[in-house]
Amino acid sequence: MARAPLTEVMDDNASAILEARHADPFAWLGQHPLNGGYVQRVFLPTASQAEIVLADGSRTLELVDPAGLFTGHSDAPLPVPYLLRWQDLRGRHERHDPYTFLPQLSDLDIHLFNEGRLLAAYEHLGAHRRRIDGVPGVCFAVWAPNAERVSVVGDFNGWDGRAHPMRSRGQSGLWELFIPDLDLGELYKFELRHRETGRVFTKTDPYAQAFELRPSNAARVTDSTFQWKDAAWLEARSQSDWQHAPMSIYEVHLGSWQRDENGGFLNYRDLAERLVRYCQEMGYTHLELMPVMEHPLDESWGYQVSGYFAPTSRFGNPDDFRYFVDHCHRHGIGVLLDWVPGHFPRDDWGLARFDGSALYEHADPREGEQKDWGTYVFNFGRNEVRSFLLSNACFWADAFHVDGFRVDAVASLLYRDYSRKEGEWIPNRFGGRENLEAIDFLRELHVVLNERFPGILSIAEESTAWPMVSRPTYVGGLGFSMKWNMGWMHDTLAYLSQDPIYRRYHQDSLTFSQIYAYTENFVLPLSHDEVVHGKGSLLDKMPGDTWQRFANLRLLLSYQFAHPGKKLNFMGNDFGQGREWDSGRSLDWNLLQIDWHAGVHRLFADLNRLHRERAPLHDQDFVAEGFRWIDCHDAEQSVLSFLRWDRQGNFVIALFNFTPVVRSAYRIGVPAGGRYAEIFNSDAAVYGGSNVGNWPQEAAATPWMGMEHSLLLTLPPLAAIFLSRQEE
Repeated sequence: MARAPLTEVMDDNASAILEARHADPFAWLGQHPLNGGYVQRVFLPTASQAEIVLADGSRTLELVDPAGLFTGHSDAPLPVPYLLRWQDLRGRHERHDPYTFLPQLSDLDIHLFNEGRLLAAYEHLGAHRRRIDGVPGVCFAVWAPNAERVSVVGDFNGWDGRAHPMRSRGQSGLWELFIPDLDLGELYKFELRHRETGRVFTKTDPYAQAFELRPSNAARVTDSTFQWKDAAWLEARSQSDWQHAPMSIYEVHLGSWQRDENGGFLNYRDLAERLVRYCQEMGYTHLELMPVMEHPLDESWGYQVSGYFAPTSRFGNPDDFRYFVDHCHRHGIGVLLDWVPGHFPRDDWGLARFDGSALYEHADPREGEQKDWGTYVFNFGRNEVRSFLLSNACFWADAFHVDGFRVDAVASLLYRDYSRKEGEWIPNRFGGRENLEAIDFLRELHVVLNERFPGILSIAEESTAWPMVSRPTYVGGLGFSMKWNMGWMHDTLAYLSQDPIYRRYHQDSLTFSQIYAYTENFVLPLSHDEVVHGKGSLLDKMPGDTWQRFANLRLLLSYQFAHPGKKLNFMGNDFGQGREWDSGRSLDWNLLQIDWHAGVHRLFADLNRLHRERAPLHDQDFVAEGFRWIDCHDAEQSVLSFLRWDRQGNFVIALFNFTPVVRSAYRIGVPAGGRYAEIFNSDAAVYGGSNVGNWPQEAAATPWMGMEHSLLLTLPPLAAIFLSRQEE
């Protein structure tokens, strides 16, 4: 083997490698032609001896710097990839030389990423097990355009940023490295050196698909071996007519729904078994999970996301979460996820100032900071950020088969001046307050999702009067499937919290919703936001003594299920959770041993059953043809009555008495003659009520309220009754 003089090795490139500041390590490390022969250069920090292992034997490398820089020379190129064997402070190792492998990111992938159109960026960036040139290992890739050097660090190299510097892909800002012979489960981060300041710092992987358990925050190399069994569900979903289908959503925080016997978290698989059984017993159609993406603080409930592509390790590994979704689907339950594209936390190991500059966020705090939450705002005008977020939504639909997203805090995306005072925000290019880039992003998001995942849903938590939130993008809408009806929620709760004696002065709080009920596809939420931060539980909001409080709660839930719109309830609503929600402990399931709470529980299950079985209660939730007032003017007695219709002309009558006074001989008009009977009464004794109600009766040919027939009814106190016309 020919040898070259040492001065040939110890040049500026060698110094840059030793000091971990080389921007292109592949140009120097590995095997290269030199002086008519070939040189093999290897840097193994703290190694004292090293050799190249070939089929015909090993070749000792010469230590040319005590930090661990080795060199070898040959007249002909050695076959690559070749295996290295070395001894260092951590022991004896064997691994193929990573600097003998070719680039793995294609020019097309790079182009699409920089254009904001790499919709499967999660398949290319992050950490992925691959077999290259017959050698197994892990491909790492990250976007850091303002870094001078990026390295992969982990247990496998002693967290030493000198050991595995990455290959720069030029002006794309992407860096990549295939590290051969790495196993699943390895922990890793990226170490970066800022181009201008020289500052060295460590970040976790933005595209990581698994993490170690908090408070630690290293990413973990993972791969899936899960076998899905929900093909029938996905096919049915792609053909679903969700606008006319019953939808009752159970909003759940996995960490506090139930705990194990020691107060610890349940695994995704245990949660799947328990939650599916509960949802089936109660009649829910969908689960909506508060964010399961990795997050550092339990107290954030998941809304300050640090790992956008990873289910939180609190409850298990990614395949455990796949089991969760698959089990739900195989038992007829859809899975919706809370998704948080509007902001991200400022933790110095996360996305914030990722490469030492404002990369995922705006540099100017008037655009880039959300002071209410102490977070940064995504820069939706940057193509690579769009690739990140668009591919993130696709990832959850693709890798985990989720059925849709509830997008958090949409108003904060739409308005540049959201929760900002004068002088704290920058107008758009036309001088307005609308965030044009975020609006374009939301529209593109829905085009992408609907094209790639037929039947997938998106629901906006949007609290303003922004028009056409749930209208298709091709008519100028934002493209959401549905929108939370925050106005209905606030008005209804404000009304029910009034002492019944004063409700006659506030009847418009209930009737106002019909003014705008069909301008959007609405979900009626009684969500977690209404049972935290000193607001008390739903039961706490109800006035009166114990009997009246429970009667009012049953009345509220009955009104929700009768009113047009899909339904959403936070866990605990369905049995009258007595205290405000505490994310640090389980719900009070022991309350089901108390008759009052057991009665609410039975009522809720029956409401879900009626909602599912009676088409008028769900078939035309989004159009005015599905609703007609019977009487909305009886404020003096605090009574409301209306009809719900399906497309076949069937109807259900809903009446509500919002006072504790029994209303006897109360006449209402009905649209047809025939025999009518109660199909639901929230005052039934089985629910904890006083059991006031009505026997079936024939409609009288007495015109009333503009209708040719009428019924004479008894309205139970603080209660709802639903009636249906009986067929011959």
